[in-house]
Amino acid sequence: MYSNYKSHLIFIVMAFGLLLFISACGDDDSTSEPDTDTSGEVTVDSEMGEVSIPESPSRILAPFHEDAMLALGVTPVAKWSIGEQIQNYLEDDLQDIPSIEWSLPLEQVLSHEPDLIILENNMESYEGTYEDYNEIAPTYVMTEETTKDWRNQIETFGKMLGKENEAETVLNEYEEKVNDASEQLDEALGDETIAAIWATGDQFFLFEEDRHSAEVLYSEVGINAPALVEELGAAETQWNPISLEALSELEADHVFLLAEEGEQGIETLENSSVWQSTPAAENGNIYMINDPSNWTNTGVIAAEQTIDDVLNALGI
Repeated sequence: MYSNYKSHLIFIVMAFGLLLFISACGDDDSTSEPDTDTSGEVTVDSEMGEVSIPESPSRILAPFHEDAMLALGVTPVAKWSIGEQIQNYLEDDLQDIPSIEWSLPLEQVLSHEPDLIILENNMESYEGTYEDYNEIAPTYVMTEETTKDWRNQIETFGKMLGKENEAETVLNEYEEKVNDASEQLDEALGDETIAAIWATGDQFFLFEEDRHSAEVLYSEVGINAPALVEELGAAETQWNPISLEALSELEADHVFLLAEEGEQGIETLENSSVWQSTPAAENGNIYMINDPSNWTNTGVIAAEQTIDDVLNALGI
């Protein structure tokens, strides 16, 4: 009898132990999701492999990509510049933010005390190496796709900074703006064409269909491009000026002339019988834009401002 009792007790103990083991396994499964609260960091994939960044960085340096930062509600610690040249269209939000030279000198980077640095895919334009910047602060290098695609930047930065909801809102609101503008411009213009020319110094640059914010007008909003613009083909990295004689062939119904006040090129056009004989000039459909910076950049804020420029100029 004692033997039977002992065997029964052993069975109960073993069964109880098995239940504890199963329960422990269940607890492990329930906590298998990554817990960023314990580490205080977020690990993300970058061009340089996995990188751990602060979960809530407060001093972010993202030169030339302040557009995406601001769209997500983040003010960077410094703004991109080439000498005195800055991205003017962002100045309402960045006027009190110090500049940093486009080549990112290490001493300048150090002076801004960043806790996160975001760099473009092409590192050759920077004075320092990835290792140099990563010693200063965790450094995220964008992939080539992210560098070239501002929508990808919004999504990527949103994930990095815990602002996925903000990123989704930004992109959805932009699509709504594009759709509304497309309908309004289609009704106002019909088959009429629009061209954009940037005058700097005494040189003229006709925007290709995929050049910066012009891509918004042609590819997204659906404005028709004149034949001369179509003949330019895809934009190259380097701008190619167009001669005044070539501009005489611009059969555009409307022209947006981008130039800061006092540019020599404006006077040249005003005194040119060749230019004055183009359809847009003859019909008084030349629209001056004194801040070309949003047209010559890419980003959601740049795109929205370009759409607004067109709607306002046409009185829509």
